[in-house]
Amino acid sequence: MSEPYVVFDVETPNSRNDRISAIGLVLLEEGEESRSFYSLVNPETGFDAFNIRLTGITPRMVQAKPSFPLLWELLQPLMERGILCAHNAVFDLGVLSCCLRDYGIQWKPQVEYVCTCQMGRRLMPEAPNHRLDTLAALRKLPLQHHNALSDARACAGLLRYYRSLEDLSRFRRLYDLRSMRTVWAP
Repeated sequence: MSEPYVVFDVETPNSRNDRISAIGLVLLEEGEESRSFYSLVNPETGFDAFNIRLTGITPRMVQAKPSFPLLWELLQPLMERGILCAHNAVFDLGVLSCCLRDYGIQWKPQVEYVCTCQMGRRLMPEAPNHRLDTLAALRKLPLQHHNALSDARACAGLLRYYRSLEDLSRFRRLYDLRSMRTVWAP
C-alpha cells in the first residue's frame, strides 16, 4: 500500500443524506495510520429520530459545533492527501458532494476512490453480508458502529487486510462530485 489513502466516514442527521452531523477520517501512509481526525458538525438542518437513535448524535450536541464550510477548511488539505476510501463509498461521497454543492464550495470535479464494501463482496464472498459491522467482526476489528472515527478505523483495517489479498489498484474508481456518480472504472 505505497499510495496514501484517506479513509473517511460520515454520519447524517436525517434521511435526506445531504448534510453531515459527524465525520471521521484516518490517513493511511505506507499502510499505517499516520493521522486521524474527528468532529461533530452542525448540519444546520433538522434531525430525524431514526438518525438520532442510530448515531447517538442529537441537535444539542452539534449546536455549538462548526458548520461544514468552516470544517472544510481543515478537511480539504487532509482529503487531498490520498485516494479516498469509505465503506459503501458512494453513500459517503454523495453526502460530501451535496455539502460541497449546497454550500457553494468549489473542489475537484472528480475524486479517485475505493470502496471496502465492494471489495468485500469480491474478496470475502463467504461473509453472510458485507455491512461494515459484519466484516469488522469477521476480521476481529474494534468497532463502535456509527461513530464516524471508529467506522473509519474499521474501514482502514479492512483496507489493510484486502491489500494482503489483492492489488488494490484493481478496485479504484472515479467519482464525479457534480453528478454524484461513478464515472469511470479502470
